Amino acid sequence: MSIKDIQEEIIDEFSMFDDWMQRYEYMIELGKSLPLIEEQYKTDENIIKGCQSKVWVHAELNDGKLIFTADSDAIITKGIIAILIRTFSNQKPSDIIAADTEFIDEIGLKEHLSPTRANGLVSMIKQLKLYAIAYQTQLN
Repeated sequence: MSIKDIQEEIIDEFSMFDDWMQRYEYMIELGKSLPLIEEQYKTDENIIKGCQSKVWVHAELNDGKLIFTADSDAIITKGIIAILIRTFSNQKPSDIIAADTEFIDEIGLKEHLSPTRANGLVSMIKQLKLYAIAYQTQLN
């Protein structure tokens, strides 16, 4: 499934909810399905800078595709990273680098987050793309 297809799926899922309380609850549920990072990767190098809560992300290349795992000490943040990982994990680094993240605006996520969480969201996207760039250079 392409990144665009996954983003469309997420937009559809979020459009089923009438209000933001339901959407937050859904994000918390998504956080519970997050592919969890192994304890050995919960290191300072894997912490995303610019997040108010702690978010760890680990990436590895498997058969030309990036596989992300993550965790957070905050339930909403865990939901946010779960959405991003669902979108970008198991994709080629070049596709991750080229992908836009307009779907975040379409589901209204950024405008319903506190400024610090919104900054954290931007930092998470940036970090996932940086991993993709690093692995892409290894592939070339």
